[in-house]
Amino acid sequence: IEQPTFPKITEMCVKMIRRVNDEEGIKKLVNETFQKLWFTPTLHHDKEAMTRKILNITDVVAACRDTGYDWFEQLLQNLLKSEEDASYKPVKKACTQLVDNLVEHILKYEESLSDSDNKGVNSGRLVACITTLFLFSKIRPQLMVKHAMTMQPYLTTKCSTQNDFMVICNVAKILELVVPLMEHPSETFLATIEEDLMKLIIKYGMTVVQHCVSCLGAVVNKVTQNYKFVWACFNRYYGALSKLKNQHQEDPNSTILTANKPALLRSLFTVGALCRHFDFDQEDFKGNSKVNIKDKVLELLMYFTKHSDEEVQTKAIIGLGFAFIQHPSLMFEQEVKTLYNSILSDKNCSVNLKIQVLKNLQTYLQEEDTRMQQADRDWKKVAKQEDLKEMGDISSGMSSSIMQLYLKQVLEAFFHNQSSVRHFALNVIALTLNQGLIHPVQCVPYLIAMGTDPEPSMRNKADQQLVEIDKKYAGFIHMKAVAGMKMSYQVQQAINTCPKDPVRGFRHDESSSALCSHLYSMIRGNRQHRRAFLISLLNLFDDTAKTEVNMLLYIADNLACFPYQTQEEPLFIMHHIDITLSVSGSNLLQSFKESMVKDKKKERKPVSDEETESDSNSGSGSESEEEASKPRRLRKRVDSDSDSDEENDINAVMKCLPENSAPLIEFANVSQGILLLLMLKQHLKNLCGFSDSKIQKYSPSESAKVYDKAINRKTGVHFHPKQTLDFLRSDMANSKITEEVKRSIVKQYLD
Repeated sequence: IEQPTFPKITEMCVKMIRRVNDEEGIKKLVNETFQKLWFTPTLHHDKEAMTRKILNITDVVAACRDTGYDWFEQLLQNLLKSEEDASYKPVKKACTQLVDNLVEHILKYEESLSDSDNKGVNSGRLVACITTLFLFSKIRPQLMVKHAMTMQPYLTTKCSTQNDFMVICNVAKILELVVPLMEHPSETFLATIEEDLMKLIIKYGMTVVQHCVSCLGAVVNKVTQNYKFVWACFNRYYGALSKLKNQHQEDPNSTILTANKPALLRSLFTVGALCRHFDFDQEDFKGNSKVNIKDKVLELLMYFTKHSDEEVQTKAIIGLGFAFIQHPSLMFEQEVKTLYNSILSDKNCSVNLKIQVLKNLQTYLQEEDTRMQQADRDWKKVAKQEDLKEMGDISSGMSSSIMQLYLKQVLEAFFHNQSSVRHFALNVIALTLNQGLIHPVQCVPYLIAMGTDPEPSMRNKADQQLVEIDKKYAGFIHMKAVAGMKMSYQVQQAINTCPKDPVRGFRHDESSSALCSHLYSMIRGNRQHRRAFLISLLNLFDDTAKTEVNMLLYIADNLACFPYQTQEEPLFIMHHIDITLSVSGSNLLQSFKESMVKDKKKERKPVSDEETESDSNSGSGSESEEEASKPRRLRKRVDSDSDSDEENDINAVMKCLPENSAPLIEFANVSQGILLLLMLKQHLKNLCGFSDSKIQKYSPSESAKVYDKAINRKTGVHFHPKQTLDFLRSDMANSKITEEVKRSIVKQYLD
């Protein structure tokens, strides 16, 4: 058999490795496969096998550049954890071999970068190798301790391409994890790192600044305590910001400010980044000064959030987000609450600002999560002298209070038409729920709504959260299911790109599956919950519920396309449709007749009575049955005068219409619910191939086993309620009452 080429192997590995968090059986298979493929020690003399292994790993890492590396971390953690208590640790040995050989490969690639022919390829390989080393460092930083001095010179890489920047950022991230673990590193080495990082902070853009400040934080706070060095850098940017603020206050239209905009943006970002990693209110920094640095920084950054330039506002909000990680209590300040909530709730506010506020909350929660996990590990190492739960509770108590402040506005961001806003809002909610910071019941309807998002990654994430909630709190999903369906309609309304087209409740693809199919599949297993849910949805079609027509269409679409499995499910719906129609249908016709009679002059009454009675009798008694309109249709085929008969019927009722047109529009509106139920019943009958006798014989009180047979779905049966679609597209509810509209409504009544 011909051996697959490297790209094919890489593609297969990428597909397999993404299943690392799947169900237990698959997870076990993935772990075993990659343990054999990558994490089994290689014989020292077999350089070729080691090179193949390194190329394969780095190819897979490079292929996952845009989708993230969670899978690698998870895989490595799973494998190392499995041999924690074993005397022989093959995975640990294989990791040591891989790290040592990756460093060797980096040095080779660097030498070959002078060869212009392979420059692009080797530059990409260099990035992949350094990224892989960072991933190893993240899980086992001890493996990289002996290579720290080899990595340090890469901080001086001359940046001309995107790959060069990635090298610097990954090296900074490696040194951040590794330098604090080194025993007695030389002062020259540490001083060189500090100077290299400072040069990068001053010279390059946001991503480099962020990673270099983070690395500097680890080196200074944990190793060198060179606070004066950092304090000088902070004062440089803080002083520049103060000066620019004063200039802006004196003359907001000054040309100096325009010329200094790049310096302003850099200062806002860098001051925030430094405040994230250093507490400048410590005596080590400010000495005996009584000035409260965090309040001064807050005041400065808040000033620039009100700037007229959106780019300046965004950088100021980024700076605030950084500062809040070091000092979360600042998020309780009234001006901060007003700023965040107004940006999130104002529909006219810039999308960039909304996203940045959500990113700030996301980063804060991620940082808190990392901090608590680290605290958990640290206290487990120490003898049980501390009450670990209590320590964690203090931190999570702060996070919980903060999220309660902003929760409603974050949830409301689900109703934004931009998918990026919904994406970050969902990330914040998922982090909040995973950390147990709020009671999940208030999020359930919003998660149900997000489960209908057009983007698969978002709806999968929302569905996963619902599954987790359902495991812990049985009944919560059912309790909020109808509210979630209504909210999902609001989400679909928000993202509907063509307002003239009615919002539909199924996916416009080959599957034509219901948008809320995952919700139904979670509820359907419990017969009592399923029935209560379906009845609640059908009750919305009642004329007294006053549900808007497009929402009824959306719910009917879902009911038409839900993933029913047994005959009992659609039969139960049809049974309740008949009950609803027998009451609501008759009431509707009666109210229409009454509006005609009582609003007409006495001399017309006899005509009205006679005509309407004959017409209503032809339809009213059997309106809830499918045969309702058959006589009229049959008559059309046989009788050549049928068209004129129908015209006479319409004209007779037209004469009896009231002067006030409000009841007409009310009738047209309310009758859509009845029409949708008739169409839904017919659709389910066609879809499942039920006979009239089977539908009539059905009784909900019968044993569940009687109707437990699987459904034989017919293919190519689609739900298309034409009358309701026409009603919505023509916007009849808001139309001016013309003769044509009146005739249309009268025809609807006669039908």
